[in-house]
Amino acid sequence: MPKETYNAENITVLEGLEAVRVRPGMYIGSVSTKGLNHLIYEIVDNAVDEHLAGYCSEIHVYLEKDGSVTVEDNGRGIPVDLHEKGISAERLVFTTLHAGGKFDDSAYKTSGGLHGVGSSVVNALSVWMKVRIRRGGHIYEDAYERGIPTVELQNGLLPVVGRAKDTGTSIQFMPDDEIFDHTVFKAEEVKNRLHETAYLNPALTICFEDRRGSEVESITYHEPEGIVGFVKSINQKKDTVHDVIYVKGESDGITVEAAFQYVNEFHENVMGFCNNIFNAEGGTHLTGFKTIFTTVINSYARQLNILKEKDANFTGPDVRNGMTAVVSIKHPDPRFEGQTKTKLDNQDAAKVVSKVVGEEITRYFDRNLETLKSIIGCAEKAAKIRKTEEKAKTNMLTKQKFSFDSNGKLANCESRDASKCEIFIVEGDSAGGSAKMARNRLYQAIMPIRGKILNVEKASIDKALANAEIKTMINAFGCGFSEGYGNDFDITKLRYDKIIIMADADVDGAHICTLLLTLFYRFMPELITEGHVYIAMPPLYKVIPARGKEEYLYDDKALAKYRKTHKSSFTLQRYKGLGEMDAQQLWETTLDPETRYLKRVEIDDSFLADRVTEKLMGTDVVPRKAFIYEHAEEALLDF
Repeated sequence: MPKETYNAENITVLEGLEAVRVRPGMYIGSVSTKGLNHLIYEIVDNAVDEHLAGYCSEIHVYLEKDGSVTVEDNGRGIPVDLHEKGISAERLVFTTLHAGGKFDDSAYKTSGGLHGVGSSVVNALSVWMKVRIRRGGHIYEDAYERGIPTVELQNGLLPVVGRAKDTGTSIQFMPDDEIFDHTVFKAEEVKNRLHETAYLNPALTICFEDRRGSEVESITYHEPEGIVGFVKSINQKKDTVHDVIYVKGESDGITVEAAFQYVNEFHENVMGFCNNIFNAEGGTHLTGFKTIFTTVINSYARQLNILKEKDANFTGPDVRNGMTAVVSIKHPDPRFEGQTKTKLDNQDAAKVVSKVVGEEITRYFDRNLETLKSIIGCAEKAAKIRKTEEKAKTNMLTKQKFSFDSNGKLANCESRDASKCEIFIVEGDSAGGSAKMARNRLYQAIMPIRGKILNVEKASIDKALANAEIKTMINAFGCGFSEGYGNDFDITKLRYDKIIIMADADVDGAHICTLLLTLFYRFMPELITEGHVYIAMPPLYKVIPARGKEEYLYDDKALAKYRKTHKSSFTLQRYKGLGEMDAQQLWETTLDPETRYLKRVEIDDSFLADRVTEKLMGTDVVPRKAFIYEHAEEALLDF
């Protein structure tokens, strides 16, 4: 074996913003639409920090016709004076990681952009960026191309291009198509995030304009009720149990706000924010809120003799069933897991939230006994149903340990190493038969489903559990379910690392895929949030040229490109369904880990996901039609 060398020549140093372009996922999470939209949020969050500091009352966000974005605020304006490094402070902010005012307690008491990498990362991942600063009566400009400055400084300072009567910062940037899979911003997701930010900052006004279409869409977000209005908005079409309860307090320099309301549904929706950043994976502030709330409700239940001495306490899910809550804290030194700030990690946050919420809700419940009783009533109802269902589920889920499937449909894999195993949920017996023949039996399981499964958004829990296809899936996955009062879901018991939906590339296949995703989202959301759910991408076409190698094409864009680059004659085979492929073709295109294409299902915004699921899969027809008409241009039609 030849001796490999490993010395100083093998050590690579990435200068400036080069590291961001080489590993963008480390800074913005991904290069998908989620990461693309994150560029806007990084700039907006900096403007919000100016608001939190008391200097900004308006933020404007424009989706420009050319595909770029402009974010403008009326804050103090980024400092332009000479830094000790010998260049303008603005240039330092946009070209250096971990540079900014967030490390100086005198500049920002609290901020979301604590890492100081937001502006520079957006700069690095943009084809071009233009910065316009109004400060000290002057207007200053700077410009960059893929993070590299194109404006020459004068004695280290930015050139003055005009006079200004006000202050503020305007940043326009064009996302880099060399970095991102797509560079078209999703207006719906951006609007939802901006509206969310307005709820969290009742004194702030955010103006949004989408200038890309034939008509300009303009929306102004201003929510003086704050998070109380946020909770009302979430529950606006639901049967509420009581008015929104709001508490606020401060301890150890941490400000805590919480608003909550119960509805007559077996569903929990508790969202956490720190310094205006939505923490999708929760964190210590939500742990503190949930723990103290459960403790307080159990204490009152015993005081009121609703829970007898022999009775067990209500569980956390019992207490929170039907709860919609928003918990927002302002922390002077937050610690998050990762740059995208999905989970708060400060232990003092749990302590302070517990203290503030515990004191304030106790004060409220002492004065509002009937509201307290109605909330305890929700917990009682949830506990009774949970106990009944636990008996039924115990019988259903523990009958067979490894044959999992009562009707013989599941062809399980041989391995018991969950980290290597994957299960394909395949539409139709024909495709299921081919998949069983094509698979690698060692680690690939196949579960055919016949037709469309039950829409769980419209069905009761007992009907859902009585459905044969749903029962088989729950049984096969092995980790239970957590819809509503279900408290037995355990992600560590999942038998497959990947759950792959494999449906035809047509309207019926898309509907089946949507029904399955609704099932996972409502009954087993951790499967999605933990990254275990995927959608297989079978090809639409196979091209057989007169000369040369056969190719599979996965969409119409690929076919159009093939037509342009291949002038010789070829035979085109269109796959209308998975059942048209033989076992070898199915292996090559859809099952083989070396050649297949998979899309992982992610939830970037739980509030938006909940709203869309409710609109598309619920019983109310009018909002579903409105949503379809609004998004018709984005649909992919199959003829």
